[in-house]
Amino acid sequence: MSLRSIVRELKEMRDGMGSISKRDEESKHRLGRTKSHVAPDVLVTPFEPIQQGRWANLPPELLLDIIRRVEESETSWPARAVVLFCASVCKSWRSITREIVKTPEQCGRITFPISLKQPGPRDSPIQCFIRRNKETSTYLLYFGLVPLENDSNKLLLAAKKIRRATGTNIVISLAADDFSRASDKYVGKLRSNFLGTKFAIYDSQPPHDSAIQPNCQSNRRVHSKQVSPRVTACNYLVSTVSYELNVLFTRGPRRMHCIMNTIPVSAIQEGGNAPTPTSFPQIFDEPFSPSPALKGKGSITDLNSPSFSELPVSNQGSVESLVLKNKSPRWHEQLQCWCLNFKGRVSVASVKNFQLVASVDPSHNISAEEQEKVILQFGKIGKDIFTMDYCYPLSAFQAFAICLSSFDTKPACE
Repeated sequence: MSLRSIVRELKEMRDGMGSISKRDEESKHRLGRTKSHVAPDVLVTPFEPIQQGRWANLPPELLLDIIRRVEESETSWPARAVVLFCASVCKSWRSITREIVKTPEQCGRITFPISLKQPGPRDSPIQCFIRRNKETSTYLLYFGLVPLENDSNKLLLAAKKIRRATGTNIVISLAADDFSRASDKYVGKLRSNFLGTKFAIYDSQPPHDSAIQPNCQSNRRVHSKQVSPRVTACNYLVSTVSYELNVLFTRGPRRMHCIMNTIPVSAIQEGGNAPTPTSFPQIFDEPFSPSPALKGKGSITDLNSPSFSELPVSNQGSVESLVLKNKSPRWHEQLQCWCLNFKGRVSVASVKNFQLVASVDPSHNISAEEQEKVILQFGKIGKDIFTMDYCYPLSAFQAFAICLSSFDTKPACE
């Protein structure tokens, strides 16, 4: 049987399961409306058991071969959505699909939502683009080289800017129409100081194998479907971005530093590994319980504190964090402007354009080639259209948050 027929069967199965669940909800709704009335004393016929599809009882060897062929044949979006269909059939299909699908670092592909928080590939970057909407103050991150006219772009992340008196908050979500921090679509946020020169990047889930303390806010309201009126919310500080002040107003581009609190500098050394989460936490089922030392104390990061800008910074006492800096451009005499080699991915000059490379001490014995390797590249290609290319050890979420800091107006840095 061809892969196309298998996909067709999967879609039909999903439609059938959806209609069954809808009938169950209607039955529960009818029962809920009549629970206050007196019913006749008759034996109610039990519901018929849900019939599983024929694909749910395949032998494990055959199922493994089918999913492997589907995963290898569908390499890009939107066709890669078929891999997600396989994972949504039943529990056995989901477990085998998760076993077969590799992380972006290993295969260079984005499949599940957790892939957005896993490091990118080491060899070649993952190429994305950002679409800005000034009227709604939203930013949409898509997977792909350039925008397509048929609107079949794969949305990865969405962000919305919320201006406050003391700074700017940018909420990052998995959906373009849901920016509530009480939603399960909430991914993280970006917070700036008053001048827009320093930013703190917060993650909604604890860093993998890290001892970073959370910033808990007990006044976060949950979704309306939840029974509990309130739930403890935690944001984990994973990175800080700072732009150097241009005190003398000299000619030149912006200068920035990024401290990756959850990524050790050893990750870019030979044999090093960056933290790789495997799943999103169930924040509503198992809310975080702060330790007695944190109760009554808000671990709010002071964006004006010296620790925010001093380099280097250690995230676990003895483990030194990775520091990124923007690659210095060169002055082009003929064009009379600052230039960087974006390898054709940037076509419009902008003060927002930048390339980030590792800033390491010579004592770490990291090769010059690794130090010159561009980890994150961001630039303008059209009106409100920007490209974003990232690779190991950054994740799509971290790269997107760093790029969002570039959109803020910084008159003191230019």
